[in-house]
Amino acid sequence: MTKQNYPPEFLKLLKSVDAKRPKTVIDHILKHGQITTEELKDTYGYNHPPRAIRDVREQGIPIRTFRVTGSDGRKIAAYRFGDPSEVRATQLSGRTAFSSNLKDTLIEEYGPRCNIYLEPFPVRELQIDHRVPFEIIGNNGNLSDDVSEYMLLCASANRAKSWSCENCANWKDKYVNICRSCYWAYPESYTHIAMRDVRRLDLLWSGEEVTEYDTLIEEAAKVQEEAPEYVKNVLRNHFKRKSS
Repeated sequence: MTKQNYPPEFLKLLKSVDAKRPKTVIDHILKHGQITTEELKDTYGYNHPPRAIRDVREQGIPIRTFRVTGSDGRKIAAYRFGDPSEVRATQLSGRTAFSSNLKDTLIEEYGPRCNIYLEPFPVRELQIDHRVPFEIIGNNGNLSDDVSEYMLLCASANRAKSWSCENCANWKDKYVNICRSCYWAYPESYTHIAMRDVRRLDLLWSGEEVTEYDTLIEEAAKVQEEAPEYVKNVLRNHFKRKSS
């Protein structure tokens, strides 16, 4: 892809970023014009490419997502810089505004658990995340020091949230109130998931519970049902018996 000529002020902003992950993305795009999820994983070892891209966006730098063909012939995401005129005034540079004790405060408030899976995780595996994505709330000038505006997520939940949010129609419209009523912001009280009228329940089995999970899978296979549908039918039958 042909490299672009960028305005001096935009280049100055790009070169001012020194954090390793966003700098890696920026330098690659400057050299090659774009970067793909495949390159982020295979070349740079980032197993969660959208997180690396968000790091760039949180510096106020516009990034555009498009699709290209990967090495296996499937369509994958690729990224390039957006219009330099869309650069945001660096509202505390997004994630770099996290105080050093924020994680400790969140653990004290909610416990060392993932706010999506509602299960305990080792502290080192939990990541601080804006309940309302920075890409939405930052653009609206609503950044807050209030601890309740943040949550702790495990890597898996963070990846799932990133994908869902970035594919939501509100990613473009940026209405904060829509995000505040979404599962990904407040899983304890929500009315939609990425503007879809659906509900979600994440279940994890750990330790001795794993044998119960194995039994569930075996029972589902006996009646030729996928595990989620089998669980739903078990619950439906339970509620029917309870109401009869």
